[in-house]
Formats: sequence, C-alpha cells, structure tokens
Amino acid sequence: MNSTKTTIRRYCPEDLEPVMAAWRRANALAHPFLNEVYVTQVEQEVRDLYVPSAETYVVEEEGKVFGFVALLGNEIGGLFVDPSKHGRGYGKALVDHAVAIKGPLKVEVFRDNEVGRPFYERYGFVFVTEQQHEPSGQWVRKLAMPEG
Repeated sequence: MNSTKTTIRRYCPEDLEPVMAAWRRANALAHPFLNEVYVTQVEQEVRDLYVPSAETYVVEEEGKVFGFVALLGNEIGGLFVDPSKHGRGYGKALVDHAVAIKGPLKVEVFRDNEVGRPFYERYGFVFVTEQQHEPSGQWVRKLAMPEG
C-alpha cells in the first residue's frame, strides 16, 4: 500500500457513488453464486440502509475512493475493495483500522466466497459456526478474531 497517497477516513455522503461502484465490482467477483434478484435487493439495502447507518470508513488514493469497511459495533458488516486494487494491502489496512478502533472483530462471510473467506482466515479470524442464510439460500460462516 502506498501510504503517501492513500488515506483511510470516515465515510461522507459524497462517497456514496464510488463506494457503490467498488461494492458492485467486488461483490460480482466474490459472490458469483448469488442470483441477480437477490444481488439487486442487497445493492439497494447497502445504498439506502447499511452504508449510511453503519460506522463506515473509506480508503482513497489521490482523492479517489475505491473501497470501504462498514462496522456494526465490533462486527464487519461489509468489506469491499475494487478488484483492480486487490492484493495491495488495502483490505488489510481497512481491517487494521477497524481493529484499532473496535478491538477484536467478528464477521459473517459466505462459505463459497473464495475471495473474502480466505482473506479473513489469513488475517487470523477463526471459524465459530456455520448456518444457512435464508434470504440467499447459501451457507454463511461466522468468524471471529481471537480475544487477547
């Protein structure tokens, strides 16, 4: 991550469109197993409910937002970085930022998410439980950072 040009800061309403663009691209990569009707519904909820009501932080480079983490208490409600920026440490930086504010975190991730699930496991999150996610019919795993 290029720290001289990269900033993590609190979300503001002007960030909505770049946040949603990052969400759409990252969601398509991480969740190809979700049906289009469900994804359309979730996109509207992310736009209207989750991003504005969560404690959301964006990552930007030279003033261009390309990723975010949305926190609900000590749980990651969403972590999305534009795929063009994957593998450069931005997701880790967003989680590091969240941990610095909240302490050990929790997250739910689709079992079949071959992008997000391995990321969280590499970060140090451990398996807690698995259950079926009724709205999508998919399986989700609850993961948590070890305490202490």
